[in-house]
Amino acid sequence: MSHSSTDECKELRKLYKEPTSIRKFIYDLILWGFVQVFDCFFREIRSRGGFKVPKDEPVIFVAAPHANQFVDPIILMSQVKSSCGRRVSCLIAEKSHRRKFIGLISRSQLAIPVKRAQDNLTTKKGTIQLDKENPLKIVGTNTNFLKDCEVKGLIALPKSLGISEISEILSDTELILRKPIKYVSGKEDIAKKMMHEGTTFKAAPKIDQSEVYSQVFEHLARGHCIGLFSEGGSHDRPDLLPLKAGVAIMALGAVEATPGLKVKIVPVGMNYFHAHKFRSRAVVEFGHPIEISQDLVDKYSNPKTSKEAVKELLDTITKGVKAATVTCPDFETLSVVQAARRLYSNNLSAKLTSPMIVEMNRRLINGFLKYHEHPKIQSIKNKVMKYNEMLRSMNIPDHLVSNSQEKSKLACLFELAIKGFEVTLLTLLALPGVVLFAPVFVATKKISEKKRIEALAGSTVKIKGNDVLATWKILVSMGFSPILYTIYSILGSYIVKRYYPNVSSIFAFLVFYILSACITYCALIFGDKGLDIAKSLRSNWLMLINQGGFNNLKNYREELSIEITEVINEFGPQMYLDFDLFEVEKKLESKRLLKLEKKKKKYLLDEQLSLEEQLEDVKTQELRQRKFLRKKNRNQENDKMRMLEDTLIIADIGTSTTSSEFETESEGEEKNENEVNEEESILLTKIVRDKIREKRNI
Repeated sequence: MSHSSTDECKELRKLYKEPTSIRKFIYDLILWGFVQVFDCFFREIRSRGGFKVPKDEPVIFVAAPHANQFVDPIILMSQVKSSCGRRVSCLIAEKSHRRKFIGLISRSQLAIPVKRAQDNLTTKKGTIQLDKENPLKIVGTNTNFLKDCEVKGLIALPKSLGISEISEILSDTELILRKPIKYVSGKEDIAKKMMHEGTTFKAAPKIDQSEVYSQVFEHLARGHCIGLFSEGGSHDRPDLLPLKAGVAIMALGAVEATPGLKVKIVPVGMNYFHAHKFRSRAVVEFGHPIEISQDLVDKYSNPKTSKEAVKELLDTITKGVKAATVTCPDFETLSVVQAARRLYSNNLSAKLTSPMIVEMNRRLINGFLKYHEHPKIQSIKNKVMKYNEMLRSMNIPDHLVSNSQEKSKLACLFELAIKGFEVTLLTLLALPGVVLFAPVFVATKKISEKKRIEALAGSTVKIKGNDVLATWKILVSMGFSPILYTIYSILGSYIVKRYYPNVSSIFAFLVFYILSACITYCALIFGDKGLDIAKSLRSNWLMLINQGGFNNLKNYREELSIEITEVINEFGPQMYLDFDLFEVEKKLESKRLLKLEKKKKKYLLDEQLSLEEQLEDVKTQELRQRKFLRKKNRNQENDKMRMLEDTLIIADIGTSTTSSEFETESEGEEKNENEVNEEESILLTKIVRDKIREKRNI
């Protein structure tokens, strides 16, 4: 890529559009919705080190390992939002961005699409085979390499069995690869045989990423955050894949393009406990921010030292990411380390939190990799593997062995009966929801398995393809659940309308829809508790029928725990200055006491606020009562004054009326008595009305 100082890059940066308030609102709303869904799929999602994230500077989040396809970005964005209130725009493959549903979600989350060469592979003319003497040389038959291929482009085998980058094109029938072909895992023999015998091939041109880089530069220049999974794609390997250089180019290019810009790179560890399984756990760990020095930017600005600067920063980022993740060279090592951690933490009186489990796993892995050739470590490894085999043979998890206590057969039978009753009760409570949701379970199982097979067939890095399972389980559930609830609601409202015609169909539909959702959610809660109890039935049953064998297993565990503790306490201080078992326990206890103290303070504060509010309410009521009484007394006094005034007015009118009568009689004696009375009545009424009005106006 050319440097951002070019005119082309400046023009591309002008195309950037700042997210509007409406788009930010949609981002928050959709993300909130996904958090609710993920809270159902995962038992627990926690973050560690969120305080390290800068609050107002541009940040590049580099997350790894990418073990859960489309789930990882949502978890990253939600944890950043909850930790520091910032929005993250993740980079997404343009191929995924073009999909209907995935593209709709990615656009709502302000994602930035990235073109990938492997998404543009097309079948070309002729066949190719590997040169017998040079493993980097490809020889073609009836090929047009000069026309169909491009330097820094890709060349691949059919069915995604292998892929490599082109370094040099010698002729229409000869080219040189940059690195040996990377074959798909588990199909190396088939791919190598094809390359020796000759096979059809695919090729893709080099992708110009100027537009993507320009959008990223402008996004960072405006103080926003971006997130990317720099391994290039999701996978289910226990170790990290090599990070792509793009993240280093983005960071250095952004600082170079906007002088004075302080871009921070935050490594993020995506740590899962059984990533693809329903009701699993996840811990997101934020590493220490990496600052970009001006010397490194100057080195990047110089074409002669540009690659060196990119490599230097990429190495620093890789170290930061590895420090925030738990990675192993193989699954055997990971299983041994996890078992050793459980046996070692048995010495702690307090239960470890998920972030502390991740930290302990990381330290044990580092220690194992450093001292793995030591005789004591080899002995521990063999004994732990033997213990794991004993657990598998008895079909019982480790925590049930550690938590069990020696009991009589009668006590075991009683406890088994109690737990059996609890499991039965919880099963009955969960059964309606399980039955209602059964079609979704079946659909998620079949579709996710189909997608796993497709992903595995099209990848050179996946082992089993488990990295796509959680994504498709969640997506299928999100799509099928509303449809299923709608069907149930229509059926329910139809039945209600048939027997109770006066009930509104819309009201019945809404009631059944909410009821269906509540029943399935209750099934999730009851099912969780029921499964936890059901898993412990095995240990009670073994203690009842094979107490001797179970006790032998428990004794072996205790001996192994002591041995592991001694070895870790011997080698631990040599690697970590802050290593101390009792210090760890002290920290756990202090955290527990601090949490209790906070709860106590909060309770006392709530009580104080409640009393103050009650006192304030009493004062307010008294004030209102006094105001009411004053107003009432004032109204009574005004009424008395009006009555007195009216009485005086009427008295005055009576006097004037008497004189009027005499005058009337003297002037018109010819009128009869009835006419006189009528005129007097009208005149009297008029005079009274005028006098009252005049008096009140005064």
